Amino acid sequence: MTITEAIVEVMRAKASPMTAEEAYRAILEAKLYEFHADNPEHVVRSQIRRHCEGIDFPSAATTKHFRLVGENRYEPLPNAVRLQPKSRKAELKPTKMPPKNVPPHASSLRDLQVLHGKYVSELKKKILNDLKKMSPSAFELFAKRLLDVYGFHDTKVTQISGDGGIDGYGKLKVGLANLNVAFQCKRWTKGNIQRPEIDKFRGAAQGDFEQGLFFTTASFSEGAIAASIKRGAVPIILVDGDSMVDLMFEKGFGVQIETLSIPSYALDLALGNDDPEP
Repeated sequence: MTITEAIVEVMRAKASPMTAEEAYRAILEAKLYEFHADNPEHVVRSQIRRHCEGIDFPSAATTKHFRLVGENRYEPLPNAVRLQPKSRKAELKPTKMPPKNVPPHASSLRDLQVLHGKYVSELKKKILNDLKKMSPSAFELFAKRLLDVYGFHDTKVTQISGDGGIDGYGKLKVGLANLNVAFQCKRWTKGNIQRPEIDKFRGAAQGDFEQGLFFTTASFSEGAIAASIKRGAVPIILVDGDSMVDLMFEKGFGVQIETLSIPSYALDLALGNDDPEP
């Protein structure tokens, strides 16, 4: 069973939208897949995004298994949808129309959820485009502050003249110990990060740090992804542009949440399960 198949199975078993974290925990509980990656939850989130309709980036898969529901929850499509191989931006095949007996309020709520999903998708694109417009030094400072929000401490950005291939570093408390982490930032507007960049960063971090974080506004090549985890070497956690924006949403960093109260039908809960006496 592949990771994607395991995600689809746990989502269908729950029969309601799930976050990537919930899907990851459900896979562990059901023992559907054995993870060997250093950050398996990130792997699950990446696979969901790669196979999610309406989310397009260079390494996205042409076969779609999921759709976004709300801000950060996903649900499986009734059937997998495959994009035309000649165009990654081809229109997705329409899903089945709802039954004619669906109440108008339920249909409107679904339309509202779809509209919300489109809004969130467009907002994420806007944020990523603005990150790409930052200066390299501003992007390094942004990455430092993002790590601070995540829970790192003693984070610093190194001086450009003598960074030795490391843009910054910090510590993350893991249990009773502190994990020394180095980070590298590449604010690229096109292309993707290749394996030599990963190897160069690992060489700079080896010996002084237990882990590396590689931030980029672009994406990673298959070679870079394969080289990120090597036995006996410093593991390099890859954070591409889409994952970085997802983390901003998760931590409420650079994103202001506007609360909109949306009531839904629940009259049956008010009446209870008891039938009235004749």
